[in-house]
Amino acid sequence: MWPRNGLAREGQEGSALNDRIDPRITRTVRAFEQAVVELASERPVSQITVAELADRAGVTRATFYNRYSTPLDPLIQVLYDDLERAHREEDELRALGGHSAQELLRLATAGVADHVERFMDVYRNSLADPADSGVYEALVRHFGEYTLAFLARAEQPGLPGAGRQVIAQFMAHGFAGAIKAWLDDPSVTKDDLVDAAVACAPAWWTSGPAPDTASQQRRTS
Repeated sequence: MWPRNGLAREGQEGSALNDRIDPRITRTVRAFEQAVVELASERPVSQITVAELADRAGVTRATFYNRYSTPLDPLIQVLYDDLERAHREEDELRALGGHSAQELLRLATAGVADHVERFMDVYRNSLADPADSGVYEALVRHFGEYTLAFLARAEQPGLPGAGRQVIAQFMAHGFAGAIKAWLDDPSVTKDDLVDAAVACAPAWWTSGPAPDTASQQRRTS
């Protein structure tokens, strides 16, 4: 669902070609990303300074400011990139056929849950700190963009005629809130999250056609 990445898109898109050409830039970016995940797993990203992030990454603060504004920027990029990998897998399954809309929804939801689990400490630290709303806001933004993309490509009957921006925000805040509830309550399991999210999905989300029989046979043969 996090291009669907709206954060710091300008500049990063412009530097993409240079990143491919110069491996030093790629190594620097990876160093920042690894360092910020390590630090954000220890405490909320709002409490991480540029100086300590640069020190952990083994580069200068000037190098950091050449690419980012705050430590939140590289952290969100890591989270978005990981979510995008899960969505590419979902798109590949959709292209292959053989899965119902209900199955695709469960697979996509489970993929997001796996992502949150991989970055569990990052999310828990951020959501526990009232001053650290950036990660949650990015999660909401990502799910909103994912919903808009889903509506744009959906062909099933019964799609709502209401404003899609409003629908996307409704869906995004609901799913992000479900994730927060999961992280806040140790008794709630990942399967509980997936079951609840799938159960709360509107009927039009899973009203697509049945899987193509030929595709199903190819997938299982």
